[in-house]
Amino acid sequence: MRIITVRRISQIFFAVLFLWFCIVSSLGEKWWQLRGWPVNWLLQLDPLIALGTMLTTSALYAGLFWAMATVVLTILLGRFFCGWACPFGSLHHFIGFLGRRGKSLRERVAVNQYHRGQSIKYYLLIFVLTVAAGSLIARLMRISLDMSMITWILVIAGLAIISMLAILKLISNPLKAAAILLSLVGIWMGLGFFLRLDRVVATSLQTGLIDPIALVYRSVNLVLLPVVDSGVHKLSNAQRYYEGAWLIGAIFLVTVFLNLRIPRFYCRFICPLGALLGVLGRFALWRIGKTRSECGNCRLCDADCEGACQPSGQIRIGECVLCMNCRSSCGEGLVGYRMSPSASGEITVPDISRRGFVMTLASGAVAIPTLRLTGKVGPNWHPRVIRPPGALAEEEFLARCLRCGQCMRICPTNIIQPAGMEGGLEGIWTPILNFRIGTSGCQYNCVACGQICPSAAIRPISLGEKLGRKEYAAAGPIVLGIAFVDRGRCLPWAMDRPCIVCQENCPTSPKAIFTREEFSPVRGGVLWVKKADALTVEFEGDSLQPGQFGTGDYYCKVATDADDHRRWIVDNTANMVTIAPTRPWKKPPPPKSFIQIQVRLQLPYVDPKLCIGCGICEHECPVRVKRAIRVTPENESRGRERSLLLPAADRTR
Repeated sequence: MRIITVRRISQIFFAVLFLWFCIVSSLGEKWWQLRGWPVNWLLQLDPLIALGTMLTTSALYAGLFWAMATVVLTILLGRFFCGWACPFGSLHHFIGFLGRRGKSLRERVAVNQYHRGQSIKYYLLIFVLTVAAGSLIARLMRISLDMSMITWILVIAGLAIISMLAILKLISNPLKAAAILLSLVGIWMGLGFFLRLDRVVATSLQTGLIDPIALVYRSVNLVLLPVVDSGVHKLSNAQRYYEGAWLIGAIFLVTVFLNLRIPRFYCRFICPLGALLGVLGRFALWRIGKTRSECGNCRLCDADCEGACQPSGQIRIGECVLCMNCRSSCGEGLVGYRMSPSASGEITVPDISRRGFVMTLASGAVAIPTLRLTGKVGPNWHPRVIRPPGALAEEEFLARCLRCGQCMRICPTNIIQPAGMEGGLEGIWTPILNFRIGTSGCQYNCVACGQICPSAAIRPISLGEKLGRKEYAAAGPIVLGIAFVDRGRCLPWAMDRPCIVCQENCPTSPKAIFTREEFSPVRGGVLWVKKADALTVEFEGDSLQPGQFGTGDYYCKVATDADDHRRWIVDNTANMVTIAPTRPWKKPPPPKSFIQIQVRLQLPYVDPKLCIGCGICEHECPVRVKRAIRVTPENESRGRERSLLLPAADRTR
């Protein structure tokens, strides 16, 4: 079997596996819904995700150990993941293939020439890793001052590495490299001595914005599957909606259709995972290369190359995605996959400048501290940023969240949404709760989002912990926020209209929403009696709307008699009301007296000690455009800074 055929089978297998994982990330009882499927496996194979979370948290989440397999195989085989396993790369490969059809050899060679812009992905990699390493750098600076012996050990180790690289002829000027190392150590210690960098720098995991696996998961979960399922509702019970889906979809489509112009555009120019694997791939034991330098210069290998790595000349090892097209295209059999370097030479160093490297490093170091000057993670917290149950404290959450959309996909009520600019640029596409857009609020007995999160930005909590039962009874339930009644929009408060929807739907026991009864005269509700008996009162004129007061919320009493008891109205015509037979008038109101019609209002109040911020009340509120009761993140369990009540200050989950 040809190696090209094997590669295509591998690409199809991983693409189908990825789509299957996206489909089965549905909460339900059918066999194809979530039943222990390893739906995060491709995310866990991604070494950029593993490296990013290691830098932000100084720990490796257990599931991400799978990334070590990718690293080891890349060091052995080269960038196999890009050409053989990555579902996003396979999609680019296919669309690029369609774009090349019908083009001449010269056109295909021209479009596959290496472009200096392919170094952009390396700068993006440096940037996102620097952003992730902020707190680690500050910690190391503090250690360098507190434990000077470690500093000298690191310096000696650095000089030893420089010497080894010089022996291997991988660097041309070891003295200059050593001087740069010692200068950096001096600057390092000076900054650590004069600045409290732990207060200046900050850490945030931004790899998920452009990481290909997170990007394709997000695009399929939040755009493609909801569009496909919009007419059949097989994957979910109702139409799924996601805020900002147009932008996520537009980015996905642009990156895909750019392949019609330049094959694997995203892989060549943007993909930071490809850059990381390219750096690792330069050390690969097995590699593509020419068996001898002489050839007919037919350029067929260049015409079909997926990575623009120039296999006909000095091959750029870091750009090769192991598509094997060049090996298959070469009519003379000069291109092989072996342990020896290419006979025509290799370029193993990424095409990046020292100035660009330093500028990117500096930009990454100041990016998050600059973004946080807006106060979006602190005192300027947006009232719409409510995190799912089990979410870590905000800075820890931002240090772990991949923006993959898995929690949004599995949420049975569709209330977990990708954030826009509510939490600032740093928090874009992270999960927040929107209680208006889904089918309900956060379900009382659901902990699905924490169980599927691949990086534990949302902790896997038990139902007992969420509800504050058994061993968690002392700590109480996990609180997402608290509901506030907007009296200017609430029907009973603002418009004298009976409504207890929020109180009826409150799931806590005892209910966090309670009501206080009040009787209020209706507008134009003082009427002149024409005649009356024990159960009916007829008025002068036809001023009433038939059935208007027969809803069970309206009462009448003699306006001129303060001691008269209210009578419950069960029906009315245009000029007559009928009261309940349980309390008839022993002495009917005389003609020419006045009857006052009152409405019984149950005014809602929120008990902050019982409200958990589930948002069911907000979702069910009949005031649809801007709800009359809304949840904000005050009093949330995951941090003290937004505590509303003194007892809540002790909640730190």
